[in-house]
Amino acid sequence: MQHKRLYERIRPGGRIAGAAKIFVGPKAPAIDCILVDYSPGGACIQLTKYLDLPNRFELLYGTTRKHCRVVWRRAMRMGLAF
Repeated sequence: MQHKRLYERIRPGGRIAGAAKIFVGPKAPAIDCILVDYSPGGACIQLTKYLDLPNRFELLYGTTRKHCRVVWRRAMRMGLAF
């Protein structure tokens, strides 16, 4: 069964599942999330609890740190552009 995507992909990418962290400021604690989907131009993340995050923050997954901009939100999922 094929699941409908919640968004249209701008660049090709692939499914990936792994732990990631969100940083909203230099003194704010890291926020845990799950990296659901990744491409060179952006990602989809799933929050582990509902939070009201700003539209711009940094995402850390593995050793890669990206400056992100939120392009869509649906419940606890977010689409990000790098």
